[in-house]
Amino acid sequence: MARPITLFTGQWADLPLTALAEKAAAWGYDGLELACWGDHFDVGRAAEDPDYCVARRELLQSHGLDVWAISNHLVGQAVCDRIDERHRAILPDHVWGDGDPEGVRRRAAEEMMRTARAAANLGVRVVNGFTGSPVWHLIYSFPPVPESMIEAGFREFADRWNPILDVFDEVGVRFALEVHPTEIAFDIATAARAVEALGGREAFGFNYDPSHLAYQGVDVVGFLHRFAHRIHHVHMKDVWWSDQPMAAGVFGGHLPFGHRDRFWDFRSPGRGHVPFEEIVRALNRIGYEGPLSVEWEDSLMEREHGAEEACAFLRELDFPPSDVAFDAAFSEG
Repeated sequence: MARPITLFTGQWADLPLTALAEKAAAWGYDGLELACWGDHFDVGRAAEDPDYCVARRELLQSHGLDVWAISNHLVGQAVCDRIDERHRAILPDHVWGDGDPEGVRRRAAEEMMRTARAAANLGVRVVNGFTGSPVWHLIYSFPPVPESMIEAGFREFADRWNPILDVFDEVGVRFALEVHPTEIAFDIATAARAVEALGGREAFGFNYDPSHLAYQGVDVVGFLHRFAHRIHHVHMKDVWWSDQPMAAGVFGGHLPFGHRDRFWDFRSPGRGHVPFEEIVRALNRIGYEGPLSVEWEDSLMEREHGAEEACAFLRELDFPPSDVAFDAAFSEG
């Protein structure tokens, strides 16, 4: 059986969940990956009231949809970040509070603990999200960055996330970091270092999204093989990059997505350069059976057209692994 195709609701939080569920079902999706913002999934209510979780599932089931994961990227970002006015726009008021940076980080950590409990009440075993990073501002090593500063950043990451992951362990849920620029892990090297900083604990893994790796020059198939048993969830998003020099390079030139001078841009699945065929084959090799979740982002395409097209693209692309050698029929006996 092929993997379920789901739609991540984060980019659709302007729509009520009832409206989005109806649309997603009509587009052919098997389920939704619920974002913990908009009205899609309320962490506080879900952590305290199992009846709320039952109602969320019943809403989805009324449209023939299921749920395998929830996502709390926005709050997770604040756990380790250097907090500034940008975070106020993405955080709920009860996490932002008075805006004192350490208070924001503490409240974000508490909210991620509640998210683990909310996921358990919903009956899902994966929470996707971000971690933030104490050292992202040091990405370009000038003025020269002492290794001790990077080491201290990874220690801080571990100190802040280990207590959160203790709660994930307690309730039997895994946290899946979306490896991504601005996070503690943004490529294979930093992902390995993040795992090491946490002592290899099993509650921590990855929400694999090739679109954040490919334009950097990171081996998108190699990532799957390197972290095979830590691939807890998969986002299917495409990215395009130019084969010619551009006015703005990999760092983006402070230009908005969709600008004609950007070197790279996110695109609807199948319309960029991500090698999805090889990714599906690698997912089969590592035994990943979870959903393929469309995180739909394409600045120059109408989103409802794109979401429906993306579902059809993945439905055609995905295939289950073989349980027999193709030449088994030639064997004797």
